[in-house]
Amino acid sequence: MDAAMRSRAPRPKETLENIEADLIVEAIWRRYQYDFRDYSRASLLRRLQRAQSHFGCTHLSGLLDRILHDPDSLNALIGFLTIQVSEMFRDPEYFRAIREQVVPHLRTWPSIKVWVAGCANGEEFYSLAILFREEGLAERTMFYCTDINPAALAKAEAGVFEIERVAGFSRNYREAGGRASLSDYYTANFGVARFDPSLRKRAVFADHNLASDAVFSEVQFVSSRNVLIYFDRVLQDRAFGLFAQSLPQGGFLGLGSKETVQFSGEADSFSDFAPLEKIWRRNARQAEENAFAH
Repeated sequence: MDAAMRSRAPRPKETLENIEADLIVEAIWRRYQYDFRDYSRASLLRRLQRAQSHFGCTHLSGLLDRILHDPDSLNALIGFLTIQVSEMFRDPEYFRAIREQVVPHLRTWPSIKVWVAGCANGEEFYSLAILFREEGLAERTMFYCTDINPAALAKAEAGVFEIERVAGFSRNYREAGGRASLSDYYTANFGVARFDPSLRKRAVFADHNLASDAVFSEVQFVSSRNVLIYFDRVLQDRAFGLFAQSLPQGGFLGLGSKETVQFSGEADSFSDFAPLEKIWRRNARQAEENAFAH
């Protein structure tokens, strides 16, 4: 076979679903600047399939037509692409480690900034806000709660959760070392629990995309749990780069139970702090080099 014939040889055949998924995420990026191109393909396909069913589309490509010609449908689709199932004080040992091991170090800063990256519906934020209040740090802590899903951000800012979920929240709270009763922090009526608005007095809820946006502030603690498992390696490295740039020497990074900074492009920027609870600390040397570079 000569060179001309080889150049026209077909590439390995791709599935129609993969082609359709590529077209959808490229369209979302080019038209709306939301970047899902480096999300884990298996997870992306599962979420697109749920959206396909929701919208009643015969094929995935039907979603493409919807988002290109009906911009109002975009928020609904983003809800499927970013949905996170969480609960307050999820993995209680993580929050107990923050209370017992991280907080003593945070006390040494005159003011504290916490970035909850991928805050979803707010369960993680309210967990941290309650913990910081009980540890006497609430008045000098600012929380930045970010996500790319506007509906999730609105729910997080409202602080309203279904009452049937509260029993699980309360159990986690006790196991995480809670100092009171979770019922002290919410009022229950009409089938929902409304969390005390004062918990978000020093919180900012903002749109931020780990796939495309830059660092917005120096923070002492980044908590980003069960977000990176939906990213591929390239996007994980980008997110870890943002976290490393945000943290000063001695700052803390907390991840989900199935996530790790090890083997990433930023592995040398962090040291183990509470490895079983998935908490790392920003290395002094790397933090100084990063500050000099920027």
